[in-house]
Amino acid sequence: MSTMTKRDYYEVLGVSQKASTEEIKRSFRNKARHLHPDNQHSGDEAAFKELAEAYEVLSDDNKRAKYDRWGHEGVKGSTRSFDEFDFSSFAGFGIDDLIDVFFGGGLRSQGRHTGPEQGAHLKYDLEIEFLESVFGVEKVISIKRLEECSPCNGEGATPGSKITPCTACGGLGQVQQVVNSWFGQSIRVSDCNYCQGSGKKIDKPCRECRGEGLVNQSREFTVKVPKGIENGSRLRLSGAGNKGRRHGAFGDLYIIVHVDEHKHFIRDGDNIHIKQPISFALASLGGELLIPSVDGEKPLKIAAGTQTGTIIVIKDLGIPRLSNPNRRGDQIVHIQIETPTKLSREEKKLLQKFAELRGDSLNIPPKENEENEESSQANPRSEKKSSEDSFEENGNDRNGEPSSSEEQESSIFDRIVEVFRPKNAEEQAKSNAD
Repeated sequence: MSTMTKRDYYEVLGVSQKASTEEIKRSFRNKARHLHPDNQHSGDEAAFKELAEAYEVLSDDNKRAKYDRWGHEGVKGSTRSFDEFDFSSFAGFGIDDLIDVFFGGGLRSQGRHTGPEQGAHLKYDLEIEFLESVFGVEKVISIKRLEECSPCNGEGATPGSKITPCTACGGLGQVQQVVNSWFGQSIRVSDCNYCQGSGKKIDKPCRECRGEGLVNQSREFTVKVPKGIENGSRLRLSGAGNKGRRHGAFGDLYIIVHVDEHKHFIRDGDNIHIKQPISFALASLGGELLIPSVDGEKPLKIAAGTQTGTIIVIKDLGIPRLSNPNRRGDQIVHIQIETPTKLSREEKKLLQKFAELRGDSLNIPPKENEENEESSQANPRSEKKSSEDSFEENGNDRNGEPSSSEEQESSIFDRIVEVFRPKNAEEQAKSNAD
């Protein structure tokens, strides 16, 4: 960069001339992450070099004072040359590694240790039924995991063969490289390419594990699923994962629990919801019926006059709590009144009589005007038939006035209840035949 084309350092860093040292530092760090050449989306090597030069001056109190008084000429020759700087010498180091150097930190060493390694964790998807999630269950699962090779005892060498330290790294498994840059000298540590970080040379690798020291083995484990577990919950079996290299410890096995849906029950936290259809007669008169629950069938009282949408809560019949299995949620019953779609002749007569006694109109009543009279006359046959069926079949006179209405209503209602009671198979077949 020539002095003629250099931008103002404060402008480059995006701070004012009164900015504190901390503000300059914070601004540089944010912009450096954005402009660093390793950033594939916004990296700009030339802009990063310009930013580094500006920060080098403004972060130093003496250089900043000279710059404030004389501009670029005041610090000419006191800054490092960024134009010839080659970022390729820092391949493999992240943006944070390079930025940390500006703040007095050193480059972090890379590469793995030659000692025992922790084994990798494994995952297993376990499917269970709804009731198993409520009351808990034990499952035996089979997995494949890495274990030490038996023939070579995890060493990776054929028994009796010679194992010597790697000559390239001296048995350390890592090599050091000195990097010279405008940061100064730094040491980069990486895995040895000759022994792949193992630190040893094997004359005859084990045929069973091909020198890896680890082989896949099938193993069975017993999983205890606790009461009240939810869909998607995760269980951990410590030490059931892969064996680590160089006699390292086993990793863990994480079990993801998937709970199947139930045909009756819907879970909501610790509560269970069900839809319970009931007959018109039961909803009107009230009574009892058996409903399904996770504990088997339970009696449920239905109050007279129950409507569709009524909610009945049964305490302590829900899901056991994970934190306290002795306490349970509730079962919430949503009542739905069923309307029969097929009626026998007797059932139709009874419902027509019931509607008449309650004063319920099954048809639109004719209005005393010419338009509605013409509309009524358009379908005289259907209206006449409906009227005749309603009166003649139930033994009423033409005026529709029942005799002894209170007694008749009580009698007809009893008959409706009897007709709509649950029938056994033989009675139901006979009723459908009629």
